[in-house]
Amino acid sequence: MFDRPQAGETAILVHVSRQGAADPDELQEFRELATSAGAQVAELVTGVRRNPDPRYFVGRGKAEEIHALVESLGAELVIFDHALSPSQERNLEGLFQCRVLDRSGLILDIFAQRARSFEGKLQVELAQLRHLSTRLVRGWTHLERQKGGIGLRGPGETQLETDRRLLNQRIDQIRRRLKKVDSQRDQVRKARRRADVPTVSLVGYTNAGKSTLFNRLTHAHVYARDQLFATLDPTLRRLKLPEGENIVLADTVGFISKLPHELVAAIKSTLQETVEASLLLHVVDAASHRRAENIAEVEDVLQQIGADKVPRLEIYNKTDLLEKAEPRVDRDELGMVTRVWCSAQTGDGMDLLIDALQERFHQVHVRRHVHLDPTDGRLRALLHEKTHVLQIQDLEDGSCEMEV
Repeated sequence: MFDRPQAGETAILVHVSRQGAADPDELQEFRELATSAGAQVAELVTGVRRNPDPRYFVGRGKAEEIHALVESLGAELVIFDHALSPSQERNLEGLFQCRVLDRSGLILDIFAQRARSFEGKLQVELAQLRHLSTRLVRGWTHLERQKGGIGLRGPGETQLETDRRLLNQRIDQIRRRLKKVDSQRDQVRKARRRADVPTVSLVGYTNAGKSTLFNRLTHAHVYARDQLFATLDPTLRRLKLPEGENIVLADTVGFISKLPHELVAAIKSTLQETVEASLLLHVVDAASHRRAENIAEVEDVLQQIGADKVPRLEIYNKTDLLEKAEPRVDRDELGMVTRVWCSAQTGDGMDLLIDALQERFHQVHVRRHVHLDPTDGRLRALLHEKTHVLQIQDLEDGSCEMEV
């Protein structure tokens, strides 16, 4: 078995279609993923295969073709735009004599580079360890040998078993830490609910312009670049609407096609702001040729995390890249705003979006004095949960007066 290099820069990309020619947009997205990870793309190999080969994923002939390219181009890394089994990854590495990465590993590497917060780093590490745990199974033959030497003979555990045990210990440790962070975030969310401050979460396909829109609305300085997964950690800012209502705007990670399930599970706590939101702003790249497909991918991820029932407002962004597309508002048969066409880059249509948010969250505040008997403990708890309690006066007989 060859020594795995610490880093791979020059990469060969491999994309296999089930039928017909590959979609150019898919190939371009694959290139951007590899570039975002820091790879220098030397060659893109495409092919057609109805069913994956159990040994190499691609056929033997295509594998030999890739091997020849690795040797001629001096590539240090081969990236597949598909999910590889541990045995396929091992077989390909043995044939190519260089490191092989699948789509899940590539996205995990990008996430590891983008994570900045303590929680984000923990979530990415958890996803990486889960991914690595499947690669330990028959991944390295030298790990199957038992430890030998003076004092180590006899029944003992193999190096593979030791690594698996240490891996599981680290996974359990990260889960405990994330559980504590989740508890802290939940307390903040409960405080916002008690103060009656709704949360609006930005969701959408990666590179749709969510962070640019977030910066435009809140005058924040969140990192925004024309690259995939520029934002990973959630960012929250307060936004005051024209009539005085306050909302909290949350910028979250973008979604992508074939997002690994283990990654969705790992970043689920980050996406909890989306699940708990009062409204989702689904940001769509209006200029994209794959607009309909990207919308479907986002809807699929929202269903996976349990946010498909949250009310949403579609934001068709990047109208400045479309011909004859003026900022406008679309409404349903009941007169409710369903879609806003705008450009976060130029600021066109931002007033329409603010008006739409004002329309959604326009509230008539009612102030009341309530008298509760000592036996109304459950009602008192409900008032604390559902309303904004302004004042409480406990009376001598055990009852109380509440101003809500």
